[in-house]
Amino acid sequence: MEIEMKIKGLVVDPISKMPIVVLEDARSERILPIWIGVFEANAIALTIENIPTPRPMTHDLIKNFLTEFDIAVDRIVVTDVRNNTFFAAIHCRRQDQKLIIDSRPSDAIALALRMNSPIFVEDDVVNKAHGLKIDENLETSENLRRWLETLKPEDFGKYKM
Repeated sequence: MEIEMKIKGLVVDPISKMPIVVLEDARSERILPIWIGVFEANAIALTIENIPTPRPMTHDLIKNFLTEFDIAVDRIVVTDVRNNTFFAAIHCRRQDQKLIIDSRPSDAIALALRMNSPIFVEDDVVNKAHGLKIDENLETSENLRRWLETLKPEDFGKYKM
């Protein structure tokens, strides 16, 4: 079963200094932290903050191709986590033809934001990653950062890009 999630925020891992995109299931308040690359974090942040760029970035270029060829992105799905690496799929549609494209979660999320497509995570992935609960006192990014700093590595593991 797929769980719809929203982006809770982008934070920096205080130990590795790598960006983390934090996904949140609004219905159960579980979160899923996924370590991502700096460039992908930048692509996500630019879209979240509605910051225009002078020229199309890679994810904008992909969006332009999809739009030009009348391909819709129905949703993206974080499908698996194996050996501390997350996997995702981009579910596209062109007329009656459905396409599923393998992707890194960070690229899929950056594209979903640009295409206004929903983000889903397989419930098995949340369970494997020990879907963490977030409390209401963590609404600000500063509180979320402090909360991440207090977690022990065994609380959610170390995920690779």
